[in-house]
Parts: sequence; structure tokens; C-alpha cells
Amino acid sequence: MASLCGRLALNVAKRNVSYTSVRFCKMMSDPIEHATGLEKRELLAKQAGNSDPFDMRVFKRGPGTKDQPNQIPSAFESRLVGCICEEDQTYVQWMWLHQGQPKRCECGHWFKLVEKAPI
Repeated sequence: MASLCGRLALNVAKRNVSYTSVRFCKMMSDPIEHATGLEKRELLAKQAGNSDPFDMRVFKRGPGTKDQPNQIPSAFESRLVGCICEEDQTYVQWMWLHQGQPKRCECGHWFKLVEKAPI
């Protein structure tokens, strides 16, 4: 009786399993074909070799003097910039930079906005 119950349970379990045919598994085509607008421009820029089209990478500070300020590229007239003044600092000092006006951070480093062509 136990073996009969086991066989019935096995047969019922086999009937409920469904198999997907391989012909229904299709790969999605290239994402660039589906993208539009700004996303498409970003993907095309990355494909052309520009790994950071929006200039979101972290810049290392240079000398940062008033004569040679750190240059920050921007396609707009102003940009929000964060400065980590000391190496072991746990917060970021934020400031707005405006086109044509160099600005001094609280730590003494100077920053200047440089015009960059948009994507």
C-alpha cells in the first residue's frame, strides 16, 4: 500500500511540471535600439569611448591657488561642487560654482567653472 501511494504521488507530481520549449527563449535585442532621448545619448557616448559622459567622476584637487584654480567642467552656468577638505573628514563641504567667478572653499582651495559642450 505504501509503494502504491508513493507511485501515485510521483505520477501526480510529474503531471504538474511543465517544460518550456527552447524556441520561446529569445534574447532581447540591443538596448540602444530600445533607448530614447537622454538615455540613448548616454549609451551612444559610452559606445564611442566616453565612459563618463555626464562628468560625474571624482576630480583630484590640483594646486587650487587663486592664479591656478581647480577647473570643473560644466555645460550649465552653475554647478554644485563638493570638496572634502581633509583626507579623514567625514562630511562633504558643498558650494555652488557660477560661470566666470572662481570661488574659494573653506579649506582655501579655489575652484572655477569651465565651459564644456553638452552631450
